[in-house]
Amino acid sequence: MNFDCRPGAGNGIALRWTTLLRGGCVSSRPSPNWANRARLLLLGVVSALALVHPLQGMGQEQLTRKVRTKVAPVYPDVARRMNLTGTVRLVVVVTPSGKVKTAKLVGGHPILVSAAMDALKRWKFEPGSEESTGMVEFKFQPSD
Repeated sequence: MNFDCRPGAGNGIALRWTTLLRGGCVSSRPSPNWANRARLLLLGVVSALALVHPLQGMGQEQLTRKVRTKVAPVYPDVARRMNLTGTVRLVVVVTPSGKVKTAKLVGGHPILVSAAMDALKRWKFEPGSEESTGMVEFKFQPSD
């Protein structure tokens, strides 16, 4: 029996890949258990990282300083077309003068995150004696 080792050749055999080796065809098909083992390994690594290095901002309380200027986020057009809703949570550090120093993502849909970050960076807070840290949430819902 003659086999054509080129991919897609009409041998009537579904092969993942075929290699010409010493004048013959050698084929290999990954075991379905390989994919499951890879998924379990990835899950284990992610779980271990979560235990060793928990997300920053977990357990953070709402920011207690009053907002002087609150800018609403612009609902992204892509999110509107997708009818996407959700909440973006950010941990914000506010300087003593009331400006936003840093904002770090805790959770939220990637399409909505940039709109929330842009809005938060334009917020102004009341002055305080020291830096303040807290959680800010933006709820996104398409308006009709």
